Amino acid sequence: MIFSRDMVYVTGVSKPSSNDPITSTYDCLFVGIVVDRETDEIVEMTCNTVKEVTCHFLRSIMVGYNVVEEIDEMVDEINERFLGMAQKAVVAALKEASNKYIMAFKTGKK
Repeated sequence: MIFSRDMVYVTGVSKPSSNDPITSTYDCLFVGIVVDRETDEIVEMTCNTVKEVTCHFLRSIMVGYNVVEEIDEMVDEINERFLGMAQKAVVAALKEASNKYIMAFKTGKK
């Protein structure tokens, strides 16, 4: 996929619980989102989960949401639909990525 110049890549990192396979494999969880700066919409997403299907499933939830205005709705959907061990870590990493995006592109702007 080719991303336009209006799109940016932002990551968030969190620490999963010690018994989560992500911890033994990677030590931390990251969520990377590609955001269209014109619409603040997530157009692509990746993460370092142990199983590929987990990342695909989380992508199906996150893509299409507005990372600025719909973070609470996205978190609610993750909490309702993703019941994996890393649920809290995914939410924490997503919130960190959202905050980074807001600080970089929305703070002080109308």
